[in-house]
Amino acid sequence: MPKIVFIGAGSTVFAKNLLGDILSFPELSSATISLHDIDEERLRTSEVVARRVAATLEARPAIEATADRRRALDGADYVIAMFQIGGYRPSTIIDFEIPKRYGLRQTIADTLGIGGIMRGLRTIPVLLDVCRDMEELCPDAHLLNYVNPMAMNCWALSRATPIRTIGLCHSVQGTAEQLARDIGVPVADINYLCAGINHMAFYLRFERRTADGVEDLYPLIRRVVAEGRVPDWNRTRYDLFTRFGYFVTESSEHLSEYVPWYIKRDRPDLIARYNIPLDEYISRCESQIAAWDVIRQLLEDEATALSVERTHEYGSYIIHSLETGQPRVVYGNVANDHLIDNLPQGACVEVPCLVDRNGIQPTRIGALPPQLAALMMTNVNVQSLTVEAALTGRREHIYQAAMLDPHTAAELDPEQIYALVDDLIAAHGDWLPAFSDGDAAIAHRAAEHNGQANG
Repeated sequence: MPKIVFIGAGSTVFAKNLLGDILSFPELSSATISLHDIDEERLRTSEVVARRVAATLEARPAIEATADRRRALDGADYVIAMFQIGGYRPSTIIDFEIPKRYGLRQTIADTLGIGGIMRGLRTIPVLLDVCRDMEELCPDAHLLNYVNPMAMNCWALSRATPIRTIGLCHSVQGTAEQLARDIGVPVADINYLCAGINHMAFYLRFERRTADGVEDLYPLIRRVVAEGRVPDWNRTRYDLFTRFGYFVTESSEHLSEYVPWYIKRDRPDLIARYNIPLDEYISRCESQIAAWDVIRQLLEDEATALSVERTHEYGSYIIHSLETGQPRVVYGNVANDHLIDNLPQGACVEVPCLVDRNGIQPTRIGALPPQLAALMMTNVNVQSLTVEAALTGRREHIYQAAMLDPHTAAELDPEQIYALVDDLIAAHGDWLPAFSDGDAAIAHRAAEHNGQANG
């Protein structure tokens, strides 16, 4: 039976859901489950919950919990990464509060924007450390990465380690379910083809088979707009759909900070028109922290029935298909090895992947509609420079990534962006690796000094 390792198992609720998915397969019900986290109290809770999940499903896994990452990884077949470097305090708060001083507002700050850049720079070195351990202890294992910023992380891993990695998200299947509700068609009846980059992939086809052939469902989505039925929480995505012709996978609140058009500090009317929930992730985290003690008690309480239901996460399906050979198609984030023609080779792209005993096999898409590729490139540029900064340690690439970020560039001038980056690097302190000044950064600082002296 396979050994499945959870790195960041202290994310108890998410770990519970993935465990329920995995152990619900009879072929995986006796797997070895190794839970790892640096927070031993959260790890203890997750171990209790894991044993309760197994009992609920009448599964018989071997469950172990350890704060020693190398012990957890030794002999692993599958490694699931699900951690957040720096946590809510201090790092997430820093990523919101310091940009806010410059008038730069965010909603989630975990994928792109200045918050996504900083999260990537904190996270990539740790993921690479995990992979170095895997190269030694379990070189043939698959790494299933759930850690954001997904594209930056997976791009860096594809460049820096031979460990087989796929990035997993639920935005493709989750958005398909939302659109199915909007148009009144059962999601089980819908077939779609989706491709792009994580959090900015688009449904190239959205259709269903009928007695007369294949019905394109995009006219029903356009009818939602025409009839004024756009959900209040989804206005940004539907607006983008009307302008670019295809529907994007990630939520409106995420999307609003990936582009330069919807969040403007001097346009409260715009924020209201698109119903953009500024600081939503901060509010969500505060609510979860406040409720954690109650949630933990309910999860641990043997007298309380534990609900275990299958989720739409892809992780368990991938493991099951690799183990049994049962073919499945999932959407995964992988290196662009001639998969999408008009995105850079090597970039992290999100495409359908066939999974069976032959491994994870990404599907070649060809060229995307030009307007979609152009929009994605505004994000890919930021991802590319952030990865470059993480792998080379050059500070100038952080400035350049921030200057090319669509939302940051729409709100701040170059000097503000440099100052913001400096403030963030100083505030994160040891959560970030050291960065050296390259030639461009040195030249800028010299010009800045000369300007101050001349003034």
